[in-house]
Amino acid sequence: MAPTHRRHGSRSGKPVTTLSNNFTIPGLESIEAQDEIKERFNTSDDALTAPTAKVIVQAPEGKTLEDSDVSADVDKLVTSLKDSGKLKDTDELVNPVMAAMGMKQQLTEQKAAQGIPQEQIDADLKAISPLSEDKRTGTIDITFDAEKAADVTSEQRNAITTIVSNDNGNLTTAYSGNAFQDSESLGMQSELIGITVAAVVLIITFGSLVAAGLPLLTAVVGVAFGLMGVTAATGFTDSINSMTPTLASMIGLAVGIDYALFILSRFRSELIDHINGHDLTPKQLSTRLREISREDRAHLAGLAVGKAGSAVVFAGLTVLIALAALTIVNISFLSAMALAAAATVAVAVLVAITLLPAILGLVGTRVFSVTAPFVTAPDPEQEKPTMGLRWIRQVRSRPLVFLGAGALVLILLAIPAMNLRLSMPTDGVTEPGSPRRVAYEMTEEAFGPGRNSPMIAVVDATSTPEDQRIQNFGAAVEKLQGTDGVNNAQIIALNDAQDTAQVLITPEYGATDERTSDLLHDLRNNADNYKITGVGPMFEDISQRLNDALLPYLAVVLSLAFVLLMLVFRSIWVPLIATLGFALTVAATFGLTVLIWQQGFAGLVSDPQPLISFLPIMLVGIVFGLAMDYQVFLVSRMREGYVHGKTAGNAVAHGFKHGARVVTAAALIMISVFAAFMLIDEKFIVVMGFALAVAVFFDAFIVRMTIIPATMFLLDDRAWRLPRWLDRMIPHVDIEGESLTRKAPVH
Repeated sequence: MAPTHRRHGSRSGKPVTTLSNNFTIPGLESIEAQDEIKERFNTSDDALTAPTAKVIVQAPEGKTLEDSDVSADVDKLVTSLKDSGKLKDTDELVNPVMAAMGMKQQLTEQKAAQGIPQEQIDADLKAISPLSEDKRTGTIDITFDAEKAADVTSEQRNAITTIVSNDNGNLTTAYSGNAFQDSESLGMQSELIGITVAAVVLIITFGSLVAAGLPLLTAVVGVAFGLMGVTAATGFTDSINSMTPTLASMIGLAVGIDYALFILSRFRSELIDHINGHDLTPKQLSTRLREISREDRAHLAGLAVGKAGSAVVFAGLTVLIALAALTIVNISFLSAMALAAAATVAVAVLVAITLLPAILGLVGTRVFSVTAPFVTAPDPEQEKPTMGLRWIRQVRSRPLVFLGAGALVLILLAIPAMNLRLSMPTDGVTEPGSPRRVAYEMTEEAFGPGRNSPMIAVVDATSTPEDQRIQNFGAAVEKLQGTDGVNNAQIIALNDAQDTAQVLITPEYGATDERTSDLLHDLRNNADNYKITGVGPMFEDISQRLNDALLPYLAVVLSLAFVLLMLVFRSIWVPLIATLGFALTVAATFGLTVLIWQQGFAGLVSDPQPLISFLPIMLVGIVFGLAMDYQVFLVSRMREGYVHGKTAGNAVAHGFKHGARVVTAAALIMISVFAAFMLIDEKFIVVMGFALAVAVFFDAFIVRMTIIPATMFLLDDRAWRLPRWLDRMIPHVDIEGESLTRKAPVH
């Protein structure tokens, strides 16, 4: 689930998930204003983390909550809530009709004494009343018996949701609020689907059941240890939310299979090369593999890890750096997700270069000797053309055409990204029909859209003479009320010193309406003695912070990619085209995601909404690592051929022939793993899974397997050149295992 700020307990339109009470973002006006409220009003209560919620009740069509039979149903519901034993402050739980009557009497007397006209009093009451104007819909505020929302247990939530669902009589009921935000269970369904598809791809790739099972085994082990670490970390920080392990498992599972696949594929190549079994049938190959001695087998396993393992370590390092760099945004939940995913990737790398070789030493050549029925995996080492070789020959014959076509497709797909809209998740973007979405829509229909998007103006009169402060507050209210887009503005609290006021602002628009963001900017542009806070402004500030950080982060990532690839491949052109290709991948992914999920292209999505604010920057970090994986896996074999004397063109073709099958398998596995997460009933995870799957497809098949080789054919020898002065400066990184020249003895 997507992590967000807490919503004020007295309002609907709350965020989808939790954040810790440590959640701070320095420099945001909304956060600073919230801190001022806590300090000046001498309260430790934080509306962002309060264990509050709201129950929405609605009378049947043609009736009101004042009707005796309907009122009896509401009273029964209230009694059940009081008797649940899961709530505190139960004395404050009352029928919305009674609550509205009490509020009307109290506030009318207070405001009339202040000389406020009756018309304004009526407008103020309408803006905050728990009973709708037609008396058909009401709200009941509840507080769970917990210190904060994150402490509310599943038992407590389930008890209340059961009451709300079952004890409703003729009422239509729904619920929303901080305390209900973790009610969904993400489960393991998506992981199992991803693993199943990955198993099929691996069987086809290797033609062996044992070989197919090893990457799955090591990936699951890596994810298990990674998630154990995430769980342990919850004892030291409360920034970890329910979505963090989901993202960690998604990334860890994908890269874990990927890295094991690469090493295992290289081990197979070393075995075949050792016995010169390039043209053997699967049955003949199985027989010859069993004849390899234990000593030779161990050496070949070490050779495979020495060659492919270096690429795995580098690829893993790029993912680690890209994810860890997300901490520079300085948003706690984003940092927690990024570091958890990075730690899981680190474990996946360690498992791939330690546990996998150990298993290979134990199982030996039986890894490939147990063939899968009806599956014949072609050997890339064979002289006869593979599908990869046939494709690269087509690219080599017309490199400019393939380069132009690939780039054009991605550029066209990127165009919708110019209309990208970002927002933090509210109930208004949850799945239609869910209790939270129902509560949001009921509130909007009964009370107006602005009830779902309240703002708080903290008016500071500390520098104003005491006898002028009330007048100052009144002037602020008048100024706020006169702003286009404001439905109502009223003072809801004064501190003991009478030098600070809280003004509740009810917009004319809903939480998901772009005009609400425009209103916030207008209010702040015209501000003199007040600051704006509230969940909506906090969401807007977070979105702005993330949006401002996206381009600098992208620049850092691209620069990092260039330097690392230059170091590895000792080339200027290789890292340049790799980073440009990555930029095209990201742009096209953003464009297609906006087109489908935000704009609702062709009706593919029934409920198009703005994208979650932190999705783009998370996507950049994750996709960067994956893109570099494919770049290293594919181009390292090209460079290996070039440094061993092949011509530039033949080296590209030869490397592509050997690397294409592995990259294809890895991409298909990653696509299946990410796409499987679209089955989770959580909008952010669904969109993230879609975007990652699309990004992998674009990067693997269009960028790495089309644009990159086409460009390298055009560059020819220039692709591998490095200025002499730069060549002397940078260290040599033996990612292809050139120094591993010892051959296993032939018996």
